[in-house]
Amino acid sequence: MYVSIRDRPGSGRRPGPHAVVARVSTTVVLLGVVSLLTDVSSEMVSSVLPLYLTAQVGLTMTAYGFLDGVYQGVSAAVRIAGGYAGDRSSRPKWVAAIGYGVSALSRIAMLPVQGLAAITAVITADRLGKGLRTAPRDALIAASSDPATLGRSFGVHRALDTAGAALGPLLAFGLLAGVPGSYDSIFVVSFAFAAVGLAVLVLFVPNPLTATEGRRAGLRRLGRELTSPRLRRPLLAAGLLGLLTVGDGFLYLTLQDRDDFAARWFPLLYVGTNVAYLVLAVPLGRLADRVGRARVLVGGHLALLGCYLLAAGPSGGLAATVVVLLLLGTFYASTDGVLAALISRLVPAEVRGSGIAAAQTVVAAARFVASLAFGLAWDATGPGRALVVAAMLLAVVLPGAAWLLRGVEAGADPNGAGTPDTADRSPADRTPDGGVPA
Repeated sequence: MYVSIRDRPGSGRRPGPHAVVARVSTTVVLLGVVSLLTDVSSEMVSSVLPLYLTAQVGLTMTAYGFLDGVYQGVSAAVRIAGGYAGDRSSRPKWVAAIGYGVSALSRIAMLPVQGLAAITAVITADRLGKGLRTAPRDALIAASSDPATLGRSFGVHRALDTAGAALGPLLAFGLLAGVPGSYDSIFVVSFAFAAVGLAVLVLFVPNPLTATEGRRAGLRRLGRELTSPRLRRPLLAAGLLGLLTVGDGFLYLTLQDRDDFAARWFPLLYVGTNVAYLVLAVPLGRLADRVGRARVLVGGHLALLGCYLLAAGPSGGLAATVVVLLLLGTFYASTDGVLAALISRLVPAEVRGSGIAAAQTVVAAARFVASLAFGLAWDATGPGRALVVAAMLLAVVLPGAAWLLRGVEAGADPNGAGTPDTADRSPADRTPDGGVPA
């Protein structure tokens, strides 16, 4: 894939021989590199955490559901604050840097902690850092992208992000294979990757203004925008679908319980999902730009429905496991960046980060509830039946979500929300031929 700086509209420059090739800004690529390094760090830890907590620490599925809910949903507490801080200050890069820094410190903090309470506190700090950084980072991506290719830009970023998410479990697997039980080495190496990612952000990522002086949104304006009719329906749809999104750890534990494969192979399940996500992120982002982001978002949840049904089946084996991971990767490639791209076109540029944060907050809070509920259902009925119930409920909710999302993109302002301000771009983003391979 070739990633290149696009020519500025109105520049008079004729398209080069690679004009038909996907183009994104250097800001998107640099943020992708930051996310790649950060996800190597985070996935090294998260890929061993479910089995460690249930098999080593001995948590029940209800207790694990609580911890997974914290992992999925605690970031909701600060997502809007992070988005608003980036919008208000017009310095989203530095708000994101604080979030990346908090998460990096949490990796090294895992070394001395013992017990569920301490582990929960460290995981909470990590997720709060993620919640603080995500919306400002996505606002930077939207601000430096052509509105017509937002899905592609988010797809490129998520592809780089997911490359790191695939490498992290592989590194964890290698460390545990070389030195069984060496969790301390995982935490140290994880911290090193997070620190390098933070350095790339601080030293190399430009900080274009997201709002000109005099256009910064106050709290009253922010409240009006976030409760506007054009956001109400997609936020409600995202919340309903989030309530039926089972955490990855539960799905992987279901596969491990059914097929009884060795615990040392567990981190590779994360690799399978992330490789599928990596391969599909850009194609599905481009598809979303062509056929509509809402349609691709709904299609991703159809893939998740198939994932539930296949994982809940009585027969397993390698082929079934691979298909489950492929479907799960398809779900993430169809929803993660696509939702951010959709929302960024429905709000004015000066509250773009806050709008994206509102959607992420709704999804995170809904997934917190989903994890708690699924943990209780697992303990009460077993993993297979719990997944079947989740699949049935998702099948009921999907048509309603599709109805809520119908026509929402028709209300996007082609000259307002999501339109990049050329004056606010860095010189690197305005260079017409500064392409880099990715």
